[in-house]
Order: sequence, then structure tokens, then C-alpha cells
Amino acid sequence: MVYALRDTACAELSSKDAGKSVVLNGWVSRRRDHGGLIFVDLRDRSGLVQVVFNPDLNPEAFRLAESLRNEYVVSISGKVALRPEGTINSNMATGEVEVLGEKLEILNEAKTPPIYITDNLEVDETVRLKYRYLDLRRSEMQRNIILRHRVTKVVRDYLDSQGFLEIETPILMKSSPEGARDFLVPSRVNPGRFFALPQSPQIFKQLLMVSGFEKYFQIARCFRDEDLRADRQPEFTQIDIEMSFLDQNMVLEMMEEMMAAVFEETLGLELKRPFPRMEYKEAMSRFGSDKPDIRFGLELVEISDLVAGCGFKVFANIVAGGGKVVGINVPGCAGYTRSQLDELSPLAATYGAKGLAYLVLAEDGVKSPIAKFFTETELQQIIDRFGAKTGDLILLVADKPAVAQIAMGQVRLEFGRRLNLIPENTFHFLWVINFPLLEYDEEEQRYVAVHHMFTAPLPEDEAKLESDPGNVRSNSYDLVLNGVELGGGSLRIYQRCLQERMFKAIGMSMDEARDKFGYLMDAFEYGTPPHGGIAFGLDRMVMLMTGSNSIRDVIAFPKTASATCLMTNAPSEVTPRQLKELSIKTTV
Repeated sequence: MVYALRDTACAELSSKDAGKSVVLNGWVSRRRDHGGLIFVDLRDRSGLVQVVFNPDLNPEAFRLAESLRNEYVVSISGKVALRPEGTINSNMATGEVEVLGEKLEILNEAKTPPIYITDNLEVDETVRLKYRYLDLRRSEMQRNIILRHRVTKVVRDYLDSQGFLEIETPILMKSSPEGARDFLVPSRVNPGRFFALPQSPQIFKQLLMVSGFEKYFQIARCFRDEDLRADRQPEFTQIDIEMSFLDQNMVLEMMEEMMAAVFEETLGLELKRPFPRMEYKEAMSRFGSDKPDIRFGLELVEISDLVAGCGFKVFANIVAGGGKVVGINVPGCAGYTRSQLDELSPLAATYGAKGLAYLVLAEDGVKSPIAKFFTETELQQIIDRFGAKTGDLILLVADKPAVAQIAMGQVRLEFGRRLNLIPENTFHFLWVINFPLLEYDEEEQRYVAVHHMFTAPLPEDEAKLESDPGNVRSNSYDLVLNGVELGGGSLRIYQRCLQERMFKAIGMSMDEARDKFGYLMDAFEYGTPPHGGIAFGLDRMVMLMTGSNSIRDVIAFPKTASATCLMTNAPSEVTPRQLKELSIKTTV
């Protein structure tokens, strides 16, 4: 089909184009028949412009315009005109002008769409995902995808200016199931053997440092076969960065500069630098989270020392057993009813706490089922520690240190939302640094790496790797934005002897280590430079920048929470012939 090719994008038109002849191509967003005139809102990727068809100007084009329906694809030729006085639409970028339609070609008709092509769409997400190609026509979705493109471009430009090279690493690689599950790919030419899709380019980017490239980055596709949440997908994209001859401070300063460039060039926002830094231990004690939202207060307060010998045996026994009693003071919430207070306990229990205690600071004294177990002096000491006053509500959790802090941290976030303490449209960055290197896994009865097994311990803690592994800190750092982890990294182990010690610390035999990572350990014997890096979740970053509630809103073709594609019905069954070629039999 031969048709008039556009010479102008819809949203490019303005009052300075009045009198200009143009050719527009796009979709019919809306058609309105006002008696003697037909108005069409024409949409392309750039935006909307109004086209007017007048039977006196071109009767044939007018008659064809009468047949137009939403989402028809058309080519329109006409002349730009200023809108008549009183008809200017200030809500449209092109609201000062309209196009007087002289010629109309229908390039393709469209059935009535199952969803409206409009912003603020209220429809079940399953419908949006089934008809994703229609959902992506909506301007808010297009803005999200365009911003994503701009973010990646700024990242590429910035890293290029700093001497980084963009290098691709393998998608088919060796399985090393430590952490999340691998997606496995059977090898037809090697029956019974499998590749794995990369959970991260971690090992290959370290090998690139061994190779002497010094500065690497990649906008990398990664895959993890894990349970999903709003900010998780089985396939995702990360901004992956590695560099040689550096220290922690160099990484943090450079990444802050990159983030500043991204926000300034895409959102026009100037970020305040340097970003605050907080040790992991401090983040947990103050906020009950390793990714604290620092946009509001309600910080945690510990009172273990005040209740160690008190008459309330639950608290006293937990402290004697090495636990903690922590809480928050919620100003002005003493009016909460007993039923409202009882509703908070399941929230704390979700994160492992056995219960949630409270002290209501009423006009006539402290009200609480546990108040009778404390002396007047003890109660006053607790109130003073929290800086509380009449009308406030003190909430308390007593448990193992990590459980008490995490549970109370979640209660803190809940009240931040309830009391509207969290400001919108602001971006608060925070570095959380020096995480524990290892944590004990009760189920596996061994230590596991908090970040990953290639993370270097802090030099001053390295000697404790065998004698006191639970108290070894790592040379690591996470960047947090508004209480969401944007990404994390570390300085890496680059000496074979230390890497072998790390494998032993997590209960991995040397035979198993050689089988899984022998090539990396061999590489460490050929002059490996000190190196480190970081990886940011691109999907998560753009989600926060757009104010979206889910990363599915910033990915062109995402999966559902059950890791399926409603549009293509993937994953799907394959033919017996395909399975035979791969030497595979299924059990379902």
C-alpha cells in the first residue's frame, strides 16, 4: 500500500507552524462528531494533536472521517491553523493549534480494544498484560519506557566518559546454585548436561579484571528462578560495573556522580551530594532495616538495659538470653483502641516476633497490660528513653536481636504510612556500608554469604574468618533510595588463598570449590589486580523515578507474579520430538 508518509510528529506542532502544510501518521485516539464538523485526536509516540474535518474543505475526506473509530491507523494531510478564540486546550501540548484535514487515508482498521487507551486506567492487570501491545500505547506507559531508554543512555554516556568499556558476557554459562535457583538450559550436543542462565555476570566481570580491562560495564540481562514480588521478575536488567585498583570511597563517589547525572539529565533534578553513609549495624539499630527509609523519623529505641532486671519476666528472660527489647514512640496515638492495638501484633508476627507490647501514655497515667510489672521509676526511665509525652504510644518488641529489630522496623514503616509521614516526590539516597560477611543459616546448619562468596572481608576483620565468622564485616555497600535497595556491590577477593578460606567458611569443600570455580581460582594465580564493583537494578530504579508501584510498569513485556506471560502463554509445553533431541523426559 502506498500512502502519504509523515513529515511531522503530532506533538511537534505549535503556533509557529500556523499556515504550514503537514502530513501526519498515527492512531485515532478519539473521534467527535459535532454536527457539521468532525474532530479527531490523532496520536503518535510524541503525543496528540487535534484534526478537524470540514465537508466544505474536502467532502471526500469528511465522509471517510465519519467511519473512523478509535485505534484506526491513518495518514492525514492538512494545514496547521491557530485554534479559534476560546477553544485553546491548555491541557494539551498542541492545544493552541489544530490541523485542518484535507486528505485522509485509512491504513488499517481496528476492533474495539479490550482496554481503554488512556492514563490512570482502572482495569485488572491480567487484562493489561494479556493485551500488553495495547497497554503500551497508553501515554503513561510510553513515558515510562522512554525514561528507561534515557536512563540507560545517560549511564552509558557517563561510564564511557570515565573510561569504562561496555563488554558482553555469556548468557549460557556454568550452573553454580548458591543462593537463588538457576534457570537451566539443556545442551542437545552434550546429552545430560546443562547450561545455566546468569543470575549475574559476577564471575565473568571479575575475570575481565584479571584480563586487564580495568573498567567494565554492561546493561546486563539476568535470570533468577525465585518467588516473585512487585519489584522482582524472573528476568531483569542490571547496570553491572566493575573496576580495578580502587577503594570503597572511590566506588561510592563515582556512583554518586553517575546517579546525579541520571537524575539531572532525565528528571531535571539536582541531587544533594555526598549521599549520607551508614554502617549496617547502625541502620539495623536505628531503623530495623538494612535498607532504611530515612524520609521520616520514628527511629527505633533500645531499652534492654532498662528492663534486664524488671518484674516483667518475658522481657527480663529475653534480655538474659542475649535478646533485645526495642520499640518506637508514635506521637499522638494514645487514642488507639485495644482492638486497633491488637491488630498490630500479626504484623510483627509476620517477621518472626512473638508479640507486640504497648504503653499508652494517657492523661491519667500509663495504660498497658504489662504496666503493673514495672515500678514507677522503671516506667519513667522507659518514657524518658523514648522522649515520650502524654498522648503518645510506645510500641515494644522483645526477641532475638535481628527479629526484634526487623519486626519493629516493619511496624515503623506501617505507622509512617498510616500517619502520612512519608513525603512524596522526593528522593532520599543512602549508602549502607560494611554488612556482615556471613550469616548463620539455621536450616542448612552452616554460614552463608550475606552478599556473595566473592566479597572481601574488611582487612581488620580478616583474621576472624575462622575463629569468629559471624562477626566479620565485609567491604560492601548498598545504595538505598526511599527505603528500596537500588543495588549493591563490594570490593572482591582477588587472592586464591583468601578465596579458599571463604569457601571453607561457608562449608564448601575444596573438591566442590574446584569443580564449581576452579577456573576462577586458577585465574587468581596469574596476577589478579585488586578490584570491586557494583550492580544496580535498572527496573527498580526506573520504577522509583516514575513513581510506579511495580517494576512491571517499566518493563515492556514483563511476566506475572507466577512467572508467566499472559500474552504469549509462555512457558508452554514442547513437542516429544524436542524433548527426545535434548535427551529429556518429564515427570508431569
